[in-house]
Formats: sequence, structure tokens, C-alpha cells
Amino acid sequence: MNQKPASEPRFTYSLAQLQEMSEGVLRLAKTAGASAAEAEINLGFGQNVSVRMGETETIEYNRDKGMSVSVYFGQQKGHASTTDLSPQALQDTVAAACNIARYTAQDEYCGLADASLLARDIPDLDLHHPWSFSVEQAIELAQACEAAALEVDARITNSEGAGVSTYEGMFAYANSHGFSAGYPSSRHGISCSVIAEDGDNMQRDYWYSSARCADDLDSAHFVGRLAGERTVRRLGGRPVKTAQVPVLFEAPVASGLISHLVSAISGGNLYRKSSFLLDSLGKQVLAPCVSIFEQPHLKRGLASAPFDNEGVATKERELVADGVLQGYMLSSYSARKLGMTTTGNAGGNHNLLVSHGELDLHGLLKTMGTGLLVTELLGHGINLVTGDYSRGAAGFWVENGVIAYPVEEITIAGNLREMFMQIVAIGNDVLVQGSNQTGSILIERMTVAGE
Repeated sequence: MNQKPASEPRFTYSLAQLQEMSEGVLRLAKTAGASAAEAEINLGFGQNVSVRMGETETIEYNRDKGMSVSVYFGQQKGHASTTDLSPQALQDTVAAACNIARYTAQDEYCGLADASLLARDIPDLDLHHPWSFSVEQAIELAQACEAAALEVDARITNSEGAGVSTYEGMFAYANSHGFSAGYPSSRHGISCSVIAEDGDNMQRDYWYSSARCADDLDSAHFVGRLAGERTVRRLGGRPVKTAQVPVLFEAPVASGLISHLVSAISGGNLYRKSSFLLDSLGKQVLAPCVSIFEQPHLKRGLASAPFDNEGVATKERELVADGVLQGYMLSSYSARKLGMTTTGNAGGNHNLLVSHGELDLHGLLKTMGTGLLVTELLGHGINLVTGDYSRGAAGFWVENGVIAYPVEEITIAGNLREMFMQIVAIGNDVLVQGSNQTGSILIERMTVAGE
């Protein structure tokens, strides 16, 4: 899966041109009377190819561009955006933002990030890796992926398709504190989803791989084969009797538990008092076996960034130490609302790495003994205010540390506050598919509702 160097410019504008344009937007805002302003200009293009049952189904190209600007007249803010980067359009967009600001109520918490917190030394995080290939090559790769899935078992009789995608983007951000920076990035992927039948029973499952650099992707054959294996193993699924048992979240779904934690400690939910983890700083919120590190500067990281959406420098930190919450996820606005300082998380979190033990998935199954292995979650039954958790699920019933049979049409329920405290172990089967990197998570007890 070798990358080929691009023989032509990747973007319509250079980074220097984008920076000059964004700085020009700030000058327009200043001329219009704004006391402060910030602007971002971004470009992006991509290609998506999908096949189904060996035949090409879709070929998509996209090319996007845009500019967004926020202007401040004291404590009044106006925001506007455009997809037209012509000089007249930029001028009109700034004028629109200024008009909005003049009619907006004052907000003592709005404004640019503190100048002292802005990134000054910006590291190269190796985030841009062009993947140049023809449509024919992309189709062949997707076909190979799907073929690998279909070859797994004769019971795989249909396919929802396999796809190959590539995307490159570049942006420049500037504000009137004198900050002006940006960088290009890329993200590529291979995916496959197939359907298996056994009598009247029909099941589907999928797998995918995503990376900044194509060389870091799993092979098309691996993705397809794993999609096929995961589909076949679900045949014969049935409900279980309602009980309270240990629940093991397989790594692909375990990352969702970390996402719920992030939501609960995010500034917007905290200052709105819509989180079950209010006033939890310095308190035990997870089991002592859990530590979580935020590492924004991982080379080629899927959520790496040298600075956040406000230009604030990102920093490595221990978010959770032995289960004790060490920090929140704050932007400048939410931090001011809470009387705190931004954590450089305007726009989200950056590469959360969850600590793990020495056990792999099989070791966790043995530790669990008898209980439920969850491999898919359905619905969105999360109450972030109370922490109540209830979702449809599918997976496998485990007896004496060994998978007994597939399970479907069940609901798992608990409370996130209790679930976090009841984490027994985290596996070393760490999956890197997004911003949260965690192994499978074993929880001591939850309610499994079935028959």
C-alpha cells in the first residue's frame, strides 16, 4: 500500500496564501470597527470508491473550501461563514459578522483566548500523507477487500459493500493577538460490511481501518477477512434470561465509554450543570486501575494537533490518575464560565490513551468467568445528567471464561458513575481507530435484560 508522491500541487492555495487571506480578514474586521477578531480558512478534497458484490457502486469526489470569522465589539460577538473565497465574498462575510455583533447581547465570557496561552513553537506532527492512486486502483483494492470477506465462509451470501477513501485538508487560523498558523493533514480508510445467512437467521458485521498515512492502514485482505469472520460468528444469536452479570465491552465499543466520560467533563455540560460529574475535579471517578493520558503530539495521531481551534497550545497531561480526575475539557469560553483556565480543548479531545493491564481479550474472558461480551451497541440511551445508561446490545454469552453462543435482542443497563467505579480490568487489545485508544473494558456488574 505504497504512497506515491504527488506530481501536482495538492491544494488550490498554499498555506502561506491561506494565512495571508485569514490575516486580511482580520484587517477588514478592524477597519469595520471590531475590537478583536479571529478567522479560519480551510480547504479539503477527497475521493471515495465503493463496490458491492464485485461491481462498482459509487465513485465520489469532493472538494470543499470555506472561511469563518468571529468578530468582537467589546463583549458582543458576531459570527459568519462563506464557501466563496473571493475578495468581495470575504468582505461581505466580515460585514455580516459585524452586523450580527452589533445586535447581539453582551456576554462577559466571550472573546479570544488569552494571548499568553497561544502556541508559539508549533511542532510538525507528520499529519499530511497524500495517497495518490487512480480510480481503477481504488476499485481493485475495494474488490479485494470484499472478496476476502466473501471467501471466509459459504454462509456469507451478500454484501453491504467495501470502500476505499482518501481525504486531504489544509487550514489557516489567525486572530488579532497576532497568532497566525495552520497545517495540512490527511485521513484515509478501508472498510467492509457483509451479510451471512444460516436458514432463517441473517447477520451482518463490519470492520474498517483508518490512518493519516496509507502505509499505516491494515491491508485490504485483513479488513475484509476480519469483517467476514465477525459476521459469521454472530449466526445463531439468541436472547438470554434477564440477570445481573459481569459485562465485557470489546475494544471497538469500549471507546464509547471513554467518550461518555469526555462528555461528562466537557466545559459546556459542566457550566450548564448537565453532567453527572459536576464538581468532580480531584475526586475518584473511575476504578483505581484506570489512568488516562491526553497526548496531542503523537506523530500521525488521528486526533493530534499542535494547537486547538482557538490557537491555544495543546499539552500532554494525565487526565485521570489511578481513577482520580485531574482535569476537565475546556475551551476559553467554558473555562471563563467556570472561573478556570482553558485546557486547549476547543474543538475536542486529543488522543486519549487509556492505561491497560497485561491481559488480552481471552484473558479478560477468563477473568470474567460467566457473563456477557458486548460487540455491538444500539440506540442512544444515555442520560448525561444522571449517568443512567441503557442501550440495546449484541455479543456473546460467556461461560467459564469461554464463549458459549452469540446473543442478540438484549438491553444492558446501569449507571455510568457506578460502571466507571466498577471497572475490573482493561485489556491490552488496544484499538487505534479514533481519538480514544483503549482495550476491552470489563465491568463488574450490569443488568442484562433479555427473556
